[in-house]
Amino acid sequence: MARSNLFLLIGVIAAVFVIFLNFDSSNIQKSEVSETGGELKIYNWSDYIAEDTISNFEAETGIKVTYDMYDSNEVLEAKILAGSSGYDLVVPTADFLARGREASAYQDMDLSKIPNAKNQNPEIQEQADTMVGSDSAGLVYMWGSTGIAYNEDMVAERLGPDAPTDSWSLILDPKNAAKLQDCGIAILDAPTDVLPNVMTYLGFEGTSMEEAHFEAAGGALSAIRPYLRYINSSQSINDIANGDICAAIMWSGDAFQAAYRAEDAENGHVIDYYIPNEGTNLWFDVMAIPTGAKNVDNAHKFVDYMMRADVAAENVNYVWYASGNKAAEEGIDPEILSHPGIYPTEKAKEKLFVTPVYDSKTDRIVTRVWNRFSAGN
Repeated sequence: MARSNLFLLIGVIAAVFVIFLNFDSSNIQKSEVSETGGELKIYNWSDYIAEDTISNFEAETGIKVTYDMYDSNEVLEAKILAGSSGYDLVVPTADFLARGREASAYQDMDLSKIPNAKNQNPEIQEQADTMVGSDSAGLVYMWGSTGIAYNEDMVAERLGPDAPTDSWSLILDPKNAAKLQDCGIAILDAPTDVLPNVMTYLGFEGTSMEEAHFEAAGGALSAIRPYLRYINSSQSINDIANGDICAAIMWSGDAFQAAYRAEDAENGHVIDYYIPNEGTNLWFDVMAIPTGAKNVDNAHKFVDYMMRADVAAENVNYVWYASGNKAAEEGIDPEILSHPGIYPTEKAKEKLFVTPVYDSKTDRIVTRVWNRFSAGN
């Protein structure tokens, strides 16, 4: 009888000990989840990330992501400069990031928390850092050019075999614009990308900040304004892919997304893109953390995730923009890597320029000229 009670007591103690261990283990797991969980609010360009990137990050980290989109630097800038945007990570173009930092709208990024920053292309990152004026402002996500996308058949039907599909004149020459009006022309709603390139078309330096040059560019745009279908930065992708417009001033990656969508739909529309021989601007979109962000650690975790070579390659293969990530190149579709419209040749690079960061006076000139053009005045 005593031995039986002893065994019973031992059994009870063992059971309690097992329950205790399980309870303790459960608490530890919950603690780990809380450390890697939380939330993250991102504001990024439209059509600018692979479809499963966010869900994969959430599954891997337990962090809940709110992902909103914009289609112009001006929209982002207005929200950031107003303060209390509510976002933890945004992706401004380098010149807008520089302006925002001057207004104390962005904080430095702690690169020690981003070990995958070592994967960056040093040449691309250094150019962006020089433009921003800091090597800790953020990391380049994608980079590219501004050029012309066009529907090969529609343009050939209206302009013939000698259509200037290597020049800004395809759209900026009023004679050509008038002939393309019926099939539809569009221009980016992005004054700091469009106006400098119109200046290069007119024979001025794209880096000029002279008021007369901006006024001349505005005059050239106003001359083709009656022939434009619209001025918009995101609508052109689907419209040119579907044959609703036939030519557009677009960002490189958007043009190639449109070409891919047309090919995938097998709708008979062949979309091409070129960097005009007069030259064009080179831009860098940079992942940056706004001042006042509430989830700074999670923002760093997301940037580090995006800097992984495999993740960066997947994003490039989806959006068709050049990556700031050198290590990603092994996983990038060879068709993308070899396309001169995405990764420009050394010869093409000779005519690329980086738009300067405009001071407040120049910014007012740009705004005035652009508003007058968009309003049709």
